[in-house]
Amino acid sequence: MTTYRKTDDAVARLTPEQYRVTQENGTERPWTGPYLENKEPGIYVDIVSGEPLFASSAKYESGCGWPSFTKPIEPAHINELMDDSLGTVRTEVRSTHGDSHLGHVFPDGPPEHGGLRYCINGAALRFVPRDEMESEGYGAYLDQVEDI
Repeated sequence: MTTYRKTDDAVARLTPEQYRVTQENGTERPWTGPYLENKEPGIYVDIVSGEPLFASSAKYESGCGWPSFTKPIEPAHINELMDDSLGTVRTEVRSTHGDSHLGHVFPDGPPEHGGLRYCINGAALRFVPRDEMESEGYGAYLDQVEDI
């Protein structure tokens, strides 16, 4: 079993934008982050801890300006917390082991896929293409990624 954790080295390697988003609860500007247009099969992992978060098969175009997913690849790697920082109550999404701020989850996703929209900052993610999943230790998740 792989151990995922936040380390000082991982945090030191973050770009200023990745740091602002993951460590300071920031939000990247809509339509500017990486992965918004990515349609490759693979998984998205926490940029800090490497824990698997979302599969490309759960990604969809929501029109909100950030990568959107219908469900996490491994629910135990996602923490959902109440966020009332903008004067309204939202549900913040954080990685369990990296404690990275990822984004928010909203109840306006596709009903046929559970009705949730995980609206995630691309700066909080690293994409692992399907062809590299096995070599990077994510082979157990290949069944959750569509075939090429």
